[in-house]
Amino acid sequence: MEVFALVGPLYRRVQRRIEQDATQGISVGVRAVLDLLREQGPLTVPQMGRAQSLSRQFVQRMVNDATAAGLVRSIPNPTHQRSSLIQLTEPGRAAIAAVTAREHALLRQVGGDLTEADLATCVHVLSRMLELFADVDLTGAEPPC
Repeated sequence: MEVFALVGPLYRRVQRRIEQDATQGISVGVRAVLDLLREQGPLTVPQMGRAQSLSRQFVQRMVNDATAAGLVRSIPNPTHQRSSLIQLTEPGRAAIAAVTAREHALLRQVGGDLTEADLATCVHVLSRMLELFADVDLTGAEPPC
């Protein structure tokens, strides 16, 4: 429970900082869509919702915002005609690269004597905790305020 007590506030503060420092008006939700598409390539809105444990409706709103900003576009889906794939545009690729570079620079400022082993252990613990709760139904889940 001590991990949850630290991770929750940290997560919310990092999200808030990202939004405060947002370039090009990229919200945390749009940033998450751009990052997912950068990592996995074109996806449908339902696929993105499942991957992020968010509601399809919320993801659709974020995709709409990203589309309006010219950061993503819809392309035909060869496997399902009714569900288009969402793809990064070049401006979207540049935007997510700039955002992640800024975030990495900010997070490198974490002080202390942290080692690569410390970071690997932290990722290992958090990954196991995520596995423990993998069965939680997040249908209709919205991000926390």
